Amino acid sequence: MNKNRVFKMAFSSVYPHYVAKAEKKNRTKAEVDQIIAWLTGYNAIQLQIILDQKVNFETFFTEAPKLNKNVSKITGVICGYRVENIEDPLMQKIRYLDKLIDELAKGKTLEKILRT
Repeated sequence: MNKNRVFKMAFSSVYPHYVAKAEKKNRTKAEVDQIIAWLTGYNAIQLQIILDQKVNFETFFTEAPKLNKNVSKITGVICGYRVENIEDPLMQKIRYLDKLIDELAKGKTLEKILRT
């Protein structure tokens, strides 16, 4: 998939897939939201506005209140790429989120996922 197409994709079109992936593994929407808040700084109200307004990924990350200072601790492979080696800053942020949701679905504790 063309990365520009991914950047312009509405975050709200992918969010239900994050929740479904988590719930399929007996995790919760609240945990998904907590991961998003940790990574981006968005609170529940801000996240709902983003979903309602169908904000794209580029805007979602560009306007994020504050990217977590511990993102450099997110390492490993997602979609065949080492997340720490992705050169495009926006694609790296998208893959950070994918990696965190993947860790949630694999049963990691929130403390480990949130690098606390």
